[in-house]
Amino acid sequence: MHRPAGFACLVDVARQPVLIAAPRTAGSPQSPGLPGSGSGMPKTPGATHVPDVRYVVLFRSLTTRVSARQKTFAASAAVLLGASGAVLGTTGSASAASPQELARQIVPASQYTSFSKIVEHESGWNPSATNSSSGAYGLVQALPASKMSSAGSDWKTNPATQIKWGLNYMNERYGSPNAAWAFWQANGWY
Repeated sequence: MHRPAGFACLVDVARQPVLIAAPRTAGSPQSPGLPGSGSGMPKTPGATHVPDVRYVVLFRSLTTRVSARQKTFAASAAVLLGASGAVLGTTGSASAASPQELARQIVPASQYTSFSKIVEHESGWNPSATNSSSGAYGLVQALPASKMSSAGSDWKTNPATQIKWGLNYMNERYGSPNAAWAFWQANGWY
């Protein structure tokens, strides 16, 4: 790297060479808007403005370091996801979708509002909600809770399995989530 006179060459944390300007002396021109005295313009008539290189180089150095850290973080995250067995771009057990988002994907749009109101009243959208007196469990408060195993062996921990089971239950017992909600409104349970 070529180093002009009056500059020191350092290596930043990303191992990139960085030029640092020599300290300014009193009365030296400063770049506009940057701390220090002076108008920012050379005092010699006809001379062109030269920005304060210290700040430009420092900014580039910081940009390089931030960019390197972002790349390192992204690579670390990819390694961690790969180690966990997660597949990017899919909605599986590694998905961070909320139970409400999952329900919007599973429940027909014309039935979602009623389904949502039942789940809100029954469990507050908590997939591990348990009724201490009856033992009802999950988003739709299945009783006995083990009935949800018919929708999947992960019924205790997977909101999607509970939603599928609840939708099937509402369809079989009441005809639809809309009809189940009408029953719930009249009786306070379903």
